[in-house]
Amino acid sequence: MHPSKPFFLWRHLNKLRWASLIVVALMLILIPFLHLYQTYNAAHAYDLLAPSEKRIFDVMEFLTDPFTSDPAEDLDALKGTTWSGTFWGLRLSDPLAPLAQMAASLSVYWPFALTALIPIVLTAIFGRFFCGWICPANLIYELNGNLAAWLRWAGFRTGDYQFDKRIKYGVLALGLVLSAATGSVIIAAIYPPAIVGREAYFGIAVGGFGAGMVFFLGTLLFDLLVSRRGFCRYLCPGGALYSLLGRYRALRIQRIVESCNDCAKCNVVCEFGLDPLRDGFGQECTNCAACIAVCPTDALTFTVGFRDHPAQGPGHLGRQYKRESGADFEEAAE
Repeated sequence: MHPSKPFFLWRHLNKLRWASLIVVALMLILIPFLHLYQTYNAAHAYDLLAPSEKRIFDVMEFLTDPFTSDPAEDLDALKGTTWSGTFWGLRLSDPLAPLAQMAASLSVYWPFALTALIPIVLTAIFGRFFCGWICPANLIYELNGNLAAWLRWAGFRTGDYQFDKRIKYGVLALGLVLSAATGSVIIAAIYPPAIVGREAYFGIAVGGFGAGMVFFLGTLLFDLLVSRRGFCRYLCPGGALYSLLGRYRALRIQRIVESCNDCAKCNVVCEFGLDPLRDGFGQECTNCAACIAVCPTDALTFTVGFRDHPAQGPGHLGRQYKRESGADFEEAAE
């Protein structure tokens, strides 16, 4: 019996994921410029603008003119960051945003809470997809991971310490408790997607950076010198929340054991330290499809189910399976 081949487009999903991350990053850069343009336009004082401000006005006018006749009003369709924002009239929030607000205020503001409904439903279907496909910090972390790989190739030692992945759940709980105790959304100060969006706005619209940039640079150094993707794997409060929400996700990756040759490339490429080779995906999986893209025998695919497939043993194209099955055949023949 020949194993079924995965849908051919699955191998290209990782490229689409990179495109998605780049688009999100570009949006976070574009939005502050749109805000500046709106402000300049509403002031009706073009002649009083500084030369640099006039350049921003002219460029943004050129880019937006085909789509709007009233920038001061129409450009409100795109506001905010991935923490919470309005995208063409649809208000969406990272689930951690209303949760942290509830903790800080010790109350529920339903209009804000409902903005997280769509992301929560999508997480229940696709799992920790925000971390792999949307998080603006993830793009930088993956590039930082590529830098680490280059440094290792060049002979430099990078960190690869392993910690308990449950630490991030403690960070999430502690952040919510401190938010409740102080009445402030403290957790946003240590949450990379919120930091990146906030610092991008500060850097472009205000002309400077806040303390969040120092913290974020610290996470990059932690990943580089201490533990590969360490912040996301062990410390990120948002990663903890998305892992919990996506534990019983409907769409998940599964190994086709009949096609697997035990090359372990899937384990090597997984930035979250999972074990696809032994069917160990779990709730930490972001469905990034990097393992699918790197598999030389098309032995990984997407499937619908609320639990991972139990461990299936060695791949049928690998040496261990051939050796064991050959011994079994000889014993049966005797």
